[in-house]
Amino acid sequence: MARRRGRLRSIRVNAATAVLLALILATVPAQAGANAGTSGLPIPRFVTIKADRVNVRAGPDRNHEVSFIYTRVGWPVEITAEFENWRRIRDWDGSEGWVYHSLLSGKRTAAVQLKSKSDLAALYARPDPRSSVTARLQNGVLGTIKLCTGTWCRLAGKGFDGWIEQDQLWGIYPGEKID
Repeated sequence: MARRRGRLRSIRVNAATAVLLALILATVPAQAGANAGTSGLPIPRFVTIKADRVNVRAGPDRNHEVSFIYTRVGWPVEITAEFENWRRIRDWDGSEGWVYHSLLSGKRTAAVQLKSKSDLAALYARPDPRSSVTARLQNGVLGTIKLCTGTWCRLAGKGFDGWIEQDQLWGIYPGEKID
């Protein structure tokens, strides 16, 4: 009888270890475009913040503490992992945490991201640096992505609409095309 109890304990430990391993593997970010998450969508991918107050948690359930809060609708974030209805996200400064899926939108936006915060990004009339400059955008300016060619994106926002070099944006992958 003592042997049976020992075997049962061993099986329980192994099952618990297997569950823990599955949870760990579910939170490891996949290589770009390599995998689909539990949603069936590719991981990683860009999405946007959908609500004006989004709690970002330390883990994938409501019992985990709130690490920080987003208060800007439309801000682009990158989904790096999925666990059930939770998405692990990363923003442009590298902050990460877990958000409930319904607080995210598939709408594509991008923020101007420059090497120096004092620099300005030129917005052109056409996807050509020889075309006229229609605006100059500061670091952090948010816009809706209308189209991307893989090197240029048409970005529109309050008071501007034009073409910007794709590598000056956070919210789109290098070489990614959007129709």
